[in-house]
Amino acid sequence: MKALEDRILRDGKCLEGGVLKVDSFINHQMDPALMKLMAEEFARRFASEGVNKIITIEASGIAPAIMTGYVMGVPVVFAKKKRPVTMDNMLTTSVYSFTKQCDYDICVSGEFLRQGDRVLFIDDFLANGNAAKGMIELAKQAGAELAGMGFLIEKEFQHGGDRLREAGIRVESLAVIESLDDCKIKFKGK
Repeated sequence: MKALEDRILRDGKCLEGGVLKVDSFINHQMDPALMKLMAEEFARRFASEGVNKIITIEASGIAPAIMTGYVMGVPVVFAKKKRPVTMDNMLTTSVYSFTKQCDYDICVSGEFLRQGDRVLFIDDFLANGNAAKGMIELAKQAGAELAGMGFLIEKEFQHGGDRLREAGIRVESLAVIESLDDCKIKFKGK
């Protein structure tokens, strides 16, 4: 998606170790107009999939997920990183965070993710695919069907997308980064 790629080149910052910082427009300060454009693109790409629910993980996935849910006219559920005392019928799994370098448990109420749901997972980044694996596990526990996964930015060189696609999961990424070598942002095919 050209608008996202242009914004990454203009305002994104590359840090050592394969880290792309986009906190000025995606995951700290957010650009609502860009979020709407990205949501419309996800809605277009997944229009024929019969999605009845969007799912994500707190916190960075919430903004693109809720905007996509709004555009598609479906509810949005986010997996929580801390179990609320009010949550019944909890589904839970463990996820490794690349940015935080630790494992954490995520949970969602079986009241909001259940058998018969056809869910679309939306998140800001796809790197190693750990969050995606967690969502696959939660959907499986619920008996829900995974319609696909949409990511704002895929770091292709970390191969999470390869593993998901090899597992037969439909993955749509709006910007695919081939390399961040020498702190230079190189998009796939460019």
